[in-house]
Amino acid sequence: MTEIITANVLGAATSRAFPLGLSAPLHGDPATVVNVAVWAPELSELIVYFRPPGSEWRAVKLPEFSDGVHHGVLEGMPIGSHYGFASEDVDPATAQLLLDPYARAIDQEAEHLLGIRMFSGFDWGNETSPHTPWRDSVIYEAHIKGLTQLHPEIPAEIRGSYAGLAHPAMIKHLSELGVTAVELLPIHAHLDEQHLRDSGLPNYWGYNTIGYFAPHAGYASAAALAAGPQAVQDEFKGMVKLLHAAGIEVILDVVYNHTAEGKRYEPALSWRGLAEKRYYRFHDDHYLDTTGCGNTLDFSEPKVIQMALDSLRYWVEEFHVDGFRFDLAVTLGRDAANNFNPQHPFLVAASADRALSGVKLISEPWDVGHDGWQTGRFPVGWVDWNDHFRDSVRDFWLADQASMAAGGSGGGLARLADALSGSSRLFAASGRSQLASVNMITAHDGFALADLVAYNGKHNEANREDNRDGSDNNRSWNHGVEGITEDAGVLAGRAQSSRNLMATLLLSLGVPMITAGDELGKSQGGNNNAYCQDNEISWLDWSSVDETMLGTTRRMIKLRKEYLSAQPSTYPARDESSYLHWFDASGHPLSPEQWQDGSQRVLQMLLGSPGGMMDGLVIFNATGGEVAVTLPALGEPGDEGRRYEYRFGTGADYPQGQGAIFGPGDSARLSPNTITIYKA
Repeated sequence: MTEIITANVLGAATSRAFPLGLSAPLHGDPATVVNVAVWAPELSELIVYFRPPGSEWRAVKLPEFSDGVHHGVLEGMPIGSHYGFASEDVDPATAQLLLDPYARAIDQEAEHLLGIRMFSGFDWGNETSPHTPWRDSVIYEAHIKGLTQLHPEIPAEIRGSYAGLAHPAMIKHLSELGVTAVELLPIHAHLDEQHLRDSGLPNYWGYNTIGYFAPHAGYASAAALAAGPQAVQDEFKGMVKLLHAAGIEVILDVVYNHTAEGKRYEPALSWRGLAEKRYYRFHDDHYLDTTGCGNTLDFSEPKVIQMALDSLRYWVEEFHVDGFRFDLAVTLGRDAANNFNPQHPFLVAASADRALSGVKLISEPWDVGHDGWQTGRFPVGWVDWNDHFRDSVRDFWLADQASMAAGGSGGGLARLADALSGSSRLFAASGRSQLASVNMITAHDGFALADLVAYNGKHNEANREDNRDGSDNNRSWNHGVEGITEDAGVLAGRAQSSRNLMATLLLSLGVPMITAGDELGKSQGGNNNAYCQDNEISWLDWSSVDETMLGTTRRMIKLRKEYLSAQPSTYPARDESSYLHWFDASGHPLSPEQWQDGSQRVLQMLLGSPGGMMDGLVIFNATGGEVAVTLPALGEPGDEGRRYEYRFGTGADYPQGQGAIFGPGDSARLSPNTITIYKA
């Protein structure tokens, strides 16, 4: 066994109980001397096992204990040393040491997981964050590997990596598309769950974190991996630097609600061995699980809040990221009684912290616990994924259309208008405006856009769970044929619906989020839970691009920016703040009865601005036939001089008549199931 000694505190030097993890000592050469601090209040002693590069294992007992933190100063632990902890004498060559929750890098290639002491430093040059205002933001949710693995213009040796995302070909696509931020599925170090390993499948999405301060080494290029953990960090930072140079922000999807330690009584890897009953939420002697993942971090514990805040600050200050999307964020706002509190200390601290000032904070506003749905209730400083928007728009263009195709009726116009206006009333209750709404049609979790219009049911057989996993409530419509077809009429209908969904997303107030691949026509073969598919099911196929869909998405983002140019940079919380006006097919304001009438399927939306100018007119024809629509007139002074220029439409016949001029009261004939856009 390794001989255990007591930490050398270098004579007069004293160790500190903060910051947690490894930090520079008060005295001594920081190249080989380090302060170690670990919160483990339930352990009577803690031993640090470390192995300097090219040397043997050493063991040092931390001599100090302050408020639950074991700490000491270690000599002979240079940069690159591997380390871990134990509460008793073990053989570090064969035992799984406890990982430092604050480890800056994790050796995931070793037989056992080990932390690595890292150097902090990178040449950022003149890099600056774009700091894109919320109103001008268009988010692009993507997976590091899936986005670039099959891209033919990216060199094979960096496909699927941080460097691959930073390649000029990828930045060119993002810039030409018009998105302002990439939101990356988890890049924190993560592990595969045991049930997936037993099935021979990986956790492709990465929502199973083992290190909140360490980038996932599996997304580094082969060259960076061979060069070591410092090169992995530098590759990630280089990616951020190049994206920022292109005006694109980097948002990280983070998973602070549970850890990779899984269900209770599975092996202790870190938190469970250090302070299980303080890190995790318990009921009696069992885990209280609001995540569905086997364990739940207890955010009524101050040290858990501290760990999450320290992690956020680290990624902002050290890696220059621009924001975070919080997985199952309701769990992060649950108090000691397990109730959600919008003024929870973590939620307030994250939005008020000086280091996080100006950083984008995005909640996934639900979990699987009681009262787990909290969309619209997060505090000022946060924005929410808006499932109201997702469901309303899917219903209007898909579920309602399926019902009408089968001889039934559709829903009214009220829910669509609410979505188009950014669900203003939903967010006003928490003192926020439409800019607190992150609008989406799809996300990583669920059907791809192309599958929403091609499948009535999920097809998750490849996940090896007998198609039991994934949602059955998709609000999708296969247009008459399930899955792959060569029927030209069905394919045309699917393409039309896809364009309508994308256009609705990009014409709505709030912050749009596009799922990577939807602009290309990407399909997952009907798999709506591809979390374990690290293969062509999930990867973007750049050799098969729907050019019409790509062109529509690019054009709609440009029109969005043009129409918003005269709008206020934020919206005051009052009903008229959206400057939207609504009319029926005859050009008259809709009556209360019309809003709720399921037979009403034509809606005209006139976009205004603070100065009273009318900037654009959008007409939604969700009927199955061609309709004649009378363009509206408001009857205000100067209104008689207004003209409408036909700029874009989602119909296949869009180019015909482009540039045509209409006046108020003129009649325009609109194709079935289309969106038509005019510039005022």
